[in-house]
Amino acid sequence: MRNQRLTVNPCRKRVKYLRLSALNAVKAYSAPMRRSTKAALLSGLVFPGVGHMALKNYRRGAPLLLAALIALWVLVDTAVERALSVVDRINSGDVPLEVGAISQAVADSAISANPLLTEAPVIVFTVCWLIGIVDSYRLGGARDQPHETSD
Repeated sequence: MRNQRLTVNPCRKRVKYLRLSALNAVKAYSAPMRRSTKAALLSGLVFPGVGHMALKNYRRGAPLLLAALIALWVLVDTAVERALSVVDRINSGDVPLEVGAISQAVADSAISANPLLTEAPVIVFTVCWLIGIVDSYRLGGARDQPHETSD
C-alpha cells in the first residue's frame, strides 16, 4: 500500500483543458455590453429612469422615475379600492360566495369606475417607459462614441 503510485487519468486532464479552452473562447468572442444597450435594458426591464441613473444622468432620470412611480401608485391604489369594495359587498351579503357572482361584481366595479383614474396612469406609465428606453439608449450611445479631438 505504501509503495502505490498515484496515476493521473489523462482523460480528466483533457476534459479540464476543454472546459478552460471553451471558457477562454467565450471570453475572447464576447464583447462588453455597450452603455447604450445596458441603459436601455435597465429602463425597459427594471423601471423607467433606472437607465438614466446608471448613466449618472440624474436630472433626466429622476423625473421619469418619479412620474412612473406616481402613475403606478395611482393604478395600485385604484385596484385596491375596487378589490376592497367587492370584498365589502361580499361581507355584507350583497354578493353570494360563488365564482360567477364575484366575477360579475368585479366587472361591475370596473365598469362603474372613473375611466380617468385608470386610463391616464396607464398612459403616463407607458410614455415614461418608452421615453426612458429611447432616451437612455440615445444618451448611452453618445457616451459610447469616442470623442474626436481637433488638432
